[in-house]
Amino acid sequence: MEQLYEGKAKQILSTDKEDEIVIRYKDDATAGNGEKKATITGKGALNLAITTRIFEMLEENGVATHYIKTLNDTDMLAKKVTILPLEVIIRNISAGSFAKRYGVEEGIVFKEPTFELSYKNDDLGDPLMNEDHAVALGLITRDQYKEVKETTLKINKLLQDFFHGIGVKLVDFKIEYGVDKDGKILLADEISPDTCRLWDEKTNEKLDKDIFRRDLGNLTEGYQKVLDRIRG
Repeated sequence: MEQLYEGKAKQILSTDKEDEIVIRYKDDATAGNGEKKATITGKGALNLAITTRIFEMLEENGVATHYIKTLNDTDMLAKKVTILPLEVIIRNISAGSFAKRYGVEEGIVFKEPTFELSYKNDDLGDPLMNEDHAVALGLITRDQYKEVKETTLKINKLLQDFFHGIGVKLVDFKIEYGVDKDGKILLADEISPDTCRLWDEKTNEKLDKDIFRRDLGNLTEGYQKVLDRIRG
């Protein structure tokens, strides 16, 4: 398989089908726009296992994704898409950059979720942008924006219920979308503790990448707790 692209946490590999790819989950961990780096054995396999179950759940509930099947501990077969250069963010509780940006404490439960877009551009630091900015730059159309927002709010409700069922608060998350060869928008990339903030409902223990960002302990132990709860 030929490598088509390598990012911070995954490699994209070709297959013998033009409209399918293999996504290989790496053990690399980064924070602060790549300023903090480490290799953490087992992280990739944990993220893939968690993403697999979540994508299966979303598909069962009518959310179209690029997921086809999981091949082994680190490889996922997926539909090939052109990624929209936007990070789509939902926040249910104040934390992280939101708390820092607006000078508020972490842990404020919002009356309704906040929906954010950021321009997926490491050189610019992934700046926040609104709908008009994204449309003006040709990153998304009005109709695509409407579909992405509606789908993301649906995903948020499904994920909140999913994680509540295993005693976990969904604080916030970021996701990406892609467009397939037929012009259909699909949820892409991953949904895992790398891309979500997850707190234990009783103790507020961090079960996500903040363990690595803030040097709170063993990252894989936190991710394993999430997977163990998902598996019941």
